[in-house]
Amino acid sequence: MATVDLSAYGEDFTADPYPYYAKLREAGPVHHVRTALGNEVWLIVGHAEARAALADPRLSKSPATVGRRMLDEEVIGPYLLVLDPPDHTRLRRLVAREFTARRVEALRPRVQRITDELIDAMAPAGHADLVEALAFPLPITVICELLGVPLADRDAFHAWSTEMVAPTGQEAEGAAVRALAAYLDGLIEDKRCAGPADDLLSALLRTSAEDGDRLSAAELRAMAYLLLIAGHETTVNLISGGVRALLTHPDQLAALRTDPGLLDGAVEEMLRHDGPVETGTARFAREPIRVGDTVIPRGAAVLVGIGAGDRDPERFPDPDRFDIRRDTGGHLAFGHGIHYCLGAPLARLEGRIAVRGLLERFPGLSLDPAAGPLDWLPGLLMRGVRRLPVRW
Repeated sequence: MATVDLSAYGEDFTADPYPYYAKLREAGPVHHVRTALGNEVWLIVGHAEARAALADPRLSKSPATVGRRMLDEEVIGPYLLVLDPPDHTRLRRLVAREFTARRVEALRPRVQRITDELIDAMAPAGHADLVEALAFPLPITVICELLGVPLADRDAFHAWSTEMVAPTGQEAEGAAVRALAAYLDGLIEDKRCAGPADDLLSALLRTSAEDGDRLSAAELRAMAYLLLIAGHETTVNLISGGVRALLTHPDQLAALRTDPGLLDGAVEEMLRHDGPVETGTARFAREPIRVGDTVIPRGAAVLVGIGAGDRDPERFPDPDRFDIRRDTGGHLAFGHGIHYCLGAPLARLEGRIAVRGLLERFPGLSLDPAAGPLDWLPGLLMRGVRRLPVRW
């Protein structure tokens, strides 16, 4: 099979990869591709094949399976996204004991209050960068408060995490990982010395299973790293991407304004149509794996196309159409299988409250026509823009 050089598509692919994914899918559900960073991987673009791959134990999440190691794993330590059972099972069970549906639901009043305060601050100007004014500060404030991280450090966190999920270069990415690791070590030690507190990080310090198992210092650092990065980067792009979809589809925006009861379905369609995660983090073939008519060789790196799969017409008719009344059941935005996103309930909560707050407060909300072209995040992991200028 010929290698498809995605970098040859240039900025058009970064701005709108879906037509390219559609052409690839017409030729088969999996392709050998070269990324903009020069990495060669196998990319799965069909929905059924992507869903199967996300739950296939033959596709390991651990780079060690094929003698590799990820940069952040070397510095931070092993975290859930680079672990397989039984290690993954053990760590997920420990964190799930504390990151419960009850804890998330208890955040609802606080999420609402933060959203209201941010929208109040936006209102007088009549215009704003939605990322800077709401989409970023809401989830970073929530996750920092949840974990017990000082809010004064949130801008540093955002700079580090954005470099990690959409790297501008290996040197900058490495510096960001090392800076965050050092920060987390200090934060955890401070909490250890401070004694009992109500935040999630303090709870994880204390938690143990029935058999006495508990997180080691390195595991706690890695867990805090994952919760901080995943706990805000994806939601930033859910909110900004969801609002962008509504503002570029006025019929759907009008339908939602007319019937606010469509909100939950609208958020699910935002996740399906142009969700915040374009591809899952890398998997590695433990053995040769057949996908369609193609055999992925043992040891190969595999990317599961979340965005590509969710635009597969075999699963979602007329998939490029943004339709808030659509049946989105089975979308892959939060993954599938044992690595299904632990923070999905929190992301949905924040997304619904943010979108509803904006629409209720700003009847004339629209994209700012004077803002110029959108600045898209690079890479295949995250799907989103650095800024979203809006006005009302």
